[in-house]
Amino acid sequence: MLWSADDEAAGEEVLQVPDDYVLGPGDELQIDIWGSVDASLTLTVSRGGAIVLPRIGQVQVGGVRFGDVAKLLKQRTAQSFRQFDLSVSMGTLRSMRVFVTGFVQRPGLHMVPSLASLSHALAAAGGPTQIGSFRNVQLRRGGALVETVDLYELLLRGQSSVERRLQSGDVLHVPSVGPQVAVIGSVQSPAVFELKGGETVEDLLRMAGGLNPVADRETAVVLSLDRQVPVRELRWPKDMKAVLQAGEVLQVASLSGVQRAAMAQSKRVRVEGEVKRPGDYVLPAGATLRDALQVAGGLTAQAFPFGAELNREALRRQQVEHYDRALRELETEFARAAVTRKERIGPPADGESPKQTSEQLRLIERLRQVQPTGRLVMRLSPESTELPALALEDGDRLLVPARPQVVNVFGSVPNAGSFAHTADSYLGTYLARAGGMTRGGDATQMFVLRADGSVTSNRMLNSSWWKGHALEQLPALPGDTVFVPEELDRIKLSQELKDWAQILSSFGLGAVALKNLTQ
Repeated sequence: MLWSADDEAAGEEVLQVPDDYVLGPGDELQIDIWGSVDASLTLTVSRGGAIVLPRIGQVQVGGVRFGDVAKLLKQRTAQSFRQFDLSVSMGTLRSMRVFVTGFVQRPGLHMVPSLASLSHALAAAGGPTQIGSFRNVQLRRGGALVETVDLYELLLRGQSSVERRLQSGDVLHVPSVGPQVAVIGSVQSPAVFELKGGETVEDLLRMAGGLNPVADRETAVVLSLDRQVPVRELRWPKDMKAVLQAGEVLQVASLSGVQRAAMAQSKRVRVEGEVKRPGDYVLPAGATLRDALQVAGGLTAQAFPFGAELNREALRRQQVEHYDRALRELETEFARAAVTRKERIGPPADGESPKQTSEQLRLIERLRQVQPTGRLVMRLSPESTELPALALEDGDRLLVPARPQVVNVFGSVPNAGSFAHTADSYLGTYLARAGGMTRGGDATQMFVLRADGSVTSNRMLNSSWWKGHALEQLPALPGDTVFVPEELDRIKLSQELKDWAQILSSFGLGAVALKNLTQ
């Protein structure tokens, strides 16, 4: 609350009586006389404006300035006494009636000391309400507007010149509040302020006590009060003379808040493998893979950028969701195929094992044990010596492997395993080293998983004149994994679900997953 007054007596204690104060009925004078005569008198000015001095008589003091009353009393006392001195001070001041109207806490008639100013009368009325104006307080006397007072000059700037001494019968009127704006954030005194026309951002900041020590001294934001959304940005000091509209909010950011926001936008990444300083790093917003490698000291001589693996958590969650959906569709496809087979050739004879169903169930179970890694395939050249300037996301994990020396062969082959890579070799060379495909192998679905995470299959090559052997003619790259799927008793599944290469490329399953599928 901006205004308070305990009682009238408390108010009188702090009032200093100026010399130009005009005495009137009800004022109390304290008179001390010493010398040839001693007396201490407390006298009240009568309705007629007089006081009565013992052995001297009536003295008319009404209408006399307080600064002149001591001289007047000495002159009258000197007519009866010699060799004396005299002092006069004010006792209780007379009260006067003032009307306070409009948007105040206690409107109505208030008795205030005769020395009361405009602020004393407002204090007696409890001050303006939340919807009362501080900047347009009207003083009326005899029915006429004497002046309009801006209380901000007194309350915020300490300008006592706006104080006005009241007279009995004066009327103070507090109208409704004018246009308002708010100043929030890193200022000394955040508040809602009333505008008085033409006031700038600089004026508002001064009203709010100025910027605090941790305020952002470069920019601020103007918000819309009803929608709490940014309207425009201000820059210091260029926009100090900008003018806010009613209902807008000036928000000054804190440097600590800016730093926290910057940290919130920073990217925490882990760099592992063939780098000089592997570890966890916090990089600024907009950082790329190349930036991550730079802070990690760069690649070692053994690094194999083509096989770099970027795992991203958001991508992993998406892959898991899609992978689970694909497995459910695969189960549905198996069940549909079993029903079709039963309708076509009837149930199995007594003692005959439902081989297809058991193989399908084992396949589904093995697939469920494999989980996507969230790998993002970057499609680099095998001869690449650096990574692309791909933007990082928070939580990314970059693994740069050493250059592999083997080619892996898994699946329906007699001798699955890893074979030393030799230059200018072909994938068929390693398939032959693994003993070639078994009778149950499905050549049309054979594919190779490259070190960069990309997948190429016979189906994708789509060259019928190669008769399913196009993949074997591809040059072998370090880290290649050749996979030969089993032909599931020639069950006619949909092309999308039976295409193993599609599964690998869509869900980021790596060479370890392929090895697990064959166990």
